[in-house]
Amino acid sequence: MYAPFITKKIIANPLMTIKKFTTGILLTSLIFGLAAPANASKQDLNQEITIKSKRQSADLKNKIASYLDDVSIRQGSISIVADIVQVYSEINDITGENFDIYLAKGKPAIFKQQLEDGSLISLQANKIQYQPDQHTITVSGNAQVKQAGSKMSGDIITYNTLNEKLEGQSSKDEHVTTILQPVQQDSSELKKESE
Repeated sequence: MYAPFITKKIIANPLMTIKKFTTGILLTSLIFGLAAPANASKQDLNQEITIKSKRQSADLKNKIASYLDDVSIRQGSISIVADIVQVYSEINDITGENFDIYLAKGKPAIFKQQLEDGSLISLQANKIQYQPDQHTITVSGNAQVKQAGSKMSGDIITYNTLNEKLEGQSSKDEHVTTILQPVQQDSSELKKESE
């Protein structure tokens, strides 16, 4: 999967190759992963990706791209803010296929995206693991998901971007907590109900 990004230009200009290598990996996964859900803003698909960090590095032998210190990634309404983001590939033991994993760490690391209905979904935790091929975002360590004023918190929360399902888990002595906000009615509806 990384072969298109690794060329003989590595010897000639390693810094330019690292930038192309890491940007290409991130672009591919963000386009096919985060933007794939039906409810995600379709405009995000056509936007460029901007990655800002104080340091960047790539381990070309092991195919790991690292963005370090004050990391900010944007593509349209999608944003990821973290202390460190690493992009790497693993092999599925059953199928033998490669799949990419994005690992963001911070205090907290935050993922946000504006959905097509205009609402914002925000996932934050000490660690965010995103697997685009499985349409899965797993947040762990002080994990929270916020949307439309409601909030879920727990030790581990998994969000499937394709079917929009959340699952929360707690540690042994804790509980998963969900706080739901009541539906707000405008004043004309309240007046009619009181009559």
